[in-house]
Amino acid sequence: MERRNFLKAAASTAAALVFGRRGALAQQADSHIEILVDEPIGTIAPEIYGHFTEHLGSVIYDGIYVGEGSKIANQHGLRSALIEKMRAIKAPVVRWPGGCFADSYDWRDGVGPKAKRPRRTNFWTDAFPAAQQKLNIPQVFDPNTFGTDDFVRFCKLSGAEPYIAANLRSLSPLDFDHWVEYCNSPRGTTTLAETREADGTPDPYNVRYWGVGNESWGCGGNFDPEDYANEFKRYTTWVPSYGVPLRFVASGPNSDEQAWTRGFFNKLFRGQPSHDMHGVWGLSIHHYAWNLSRGKTQDWDAGKGDALKFDPIDWYELCRETERIEGVILDHWTALGQFDLDHKIKLVVDEYGPWYRPGTENAPEQLLGQQITVRDAVMTALSLDTFNRHADKVGMAACAQLVNCLNSLFLSYGDKFATTPVFNVFEMYAAHQGGTALRTEFSSPEARYDRDGKPASFAGLKGSASLKGKTLVLTATNPDVSQPREAQIAVRGAKVASAKAWVVAESDTHAHNTFEHPDAVKTRAAEVAVRPDSLTFTFPPASVTKIVVELS
Repeated sequence: MERRNFLKAAASTAAALVFGRRGALAQQADSHIEILVDEPIGTIAPEIYGHFTEHLGSVIYDGIYVGEGSKIANQHGLRSALIEKMRAIKAPVVRWPGGCFADSYDWRDGVGPKAKRPRRTNFWTDAFPAAQQKLNIPQVFDPNTFGTDDFVRFCKLSGAEPYIAANLRSLSPLDFDHWVEYCNSPRGTTTLAETREADGTPDPYNVRYWGVGNESWGCGGNFDPEDYANEFKRYTTWVPSYGVPLRFVASGPNSDEQAWTRGFFNKLFRGQPSHDMHGVWGLSIHHYAWNLSRGKTQDWDAGKGDALKFDPIDWYELCRETERIEGVILDHWTALGQFDLDHKIKLVVDEYGPWYRPGTENAPEQLLGQQITVRDAVMTALSLDTFNRHADKVGMAACAQLVNCLNSLFLSYGDKFATTPVFNVFEMYAAHQGGTALRTEFSSPEARYDRDGKPASFAGLKGSASLKGKTLVLTATNPDVSQPREAQIAVRGAKVASAKAWVVAESDTHAHNTFEHPDAVKTRAAEVAVRPDSLTFTFPPASVTKIVVELS
């Protein structure tokens, strides 16, 4: 905490030195941003902008998959409108089939002739009300008409790479080997390659990313970290690669539980720091943000806040929970460094986002479905900017989840389809993909509020910047629900030729898109005042902003 306060004070001093000589303009601005072009952090992996899909509620059936015979526009049964929008945001990677569903899933159920595939009780069936648990609908009894081929096809059509989470809890390492063989063995070489060809795809899928279990501390087996380390070794030793560099993602901790990280790597590395990654490409981290409602109940779902009914205190408390991801990243990176001497292993934040109680979903079968407001756009941007600032540490991430669920980019119901404000954020932030993250210092008044009769505050402007060639991208959030922030932005180490800005913000922080009003929340262009070495811009309250600067 002392170190963070020191850095914050140092940044404020630096801003005063940089902007103090600019006279009247400096006095008008209440905030300052300094972009240090000559201080790169690392390349922002496109995979940071990934997505998560699970057989949960209507994510797959109705969301992604509508069926080959559907009247809804589709490609091989996959919703065409969704594919088009995925390409628009340059979706780099998609994770499937879970989530908790993954460790109850037998991949063989989802291959072969669709008419002959078995129906299985979905992992999430018991989460439905008792009356719905008896309904013969795909959200309750999965018909497996969406399987490996459909998922990979969805990825390819969307321009994304597949990231498959393997079943470690209830299948064997040999089953895992065979799934890799089905996906990656060359045409005509194995029986499973012939099965894949019979299913419609002669050439191998060349799937690189494989999750070895999911939440193995919980629904993925209730393992201790040491026991999971043994399982990880069993599942990853001598897996056939078929010339494809496989990247294994180990099941990591729940949020900031460092004991799991240390226990797992201590067992895997046999207690000795090493230059060898021991088969681990990435360590999965999950962090959901929720604030308990101020009612009496502490029920798992009912105790969470509401997606649409919230006040400024709820807003700021969710900001606080969302921001915790930065500390989680730093703590686990430190824990990793005790074993991974070269810091080759990356953090994979493959589930994150706000989580609210039920009640705002578009249909009863949309389990964990929730409406998405401007608040969720700001929370998502807070997370993405954090990943950008730690581009040297975070190798991949996946927003939870893609459609009809938590923090979704899309909503669907039958032939109805709409984007959410989270989509707007991903559309804006796609410009960061593959760029070089730059050190960027923010100095801004904090947002102040009353929390249970006591004064509280949350950080002011926060964001990230990246550079590709002579194009500089700055993204930032203003979490203050009532105060705009006029900021002077210095570009250190380069000259500014021109700049354009785009903003997601509405006068009502509860604003959200619906099927009837799909454009209630829009991305709007905004003006930037340009000088050779600086910019001036006013960040609206409760906003997400992208400024694209062309350097001379």
